[in-house]
Amino acid sequence: MSIARIKKNDTVIVITGADKGKTGKVLSVSPSKGTALVEGVRLVKKAVRRDERNPQGGFVDREMPIELSKLMPYDADKKRGSRIARTENNGKTVRVLKTSGKVMD
Repeated sequence: MSIARIKKNDTVIVITGADKGKTGKVLSVSPSKGTALVEGVRLVKKAVRRDERNPQGGFVDREMPIELSKLMPYDADKKRGSRIARTENNGKTVRVLKTSGKVMD
């Protein structure tokens, strides 16, 4: 698994599975587990008890982690997923989208 291919706040597209084609912003990444939380992707219903914050209780939609291998950085210019290239820019290594050449960092 490549290191830091996908980071927090990146926009990604799901390339396989039930949510294929959905895009969203990465909320968090867990490199040790190889998963990420993506906004609006892999939603499940969770039961919530009644309390002060939620007086009704009931069911709430929550994002569950999705494997990094099922995600690809999203290129908004080309409207599709893109692979990542690493290049040096002003002495710093940056991630560049291969489809458009746009710098991600």
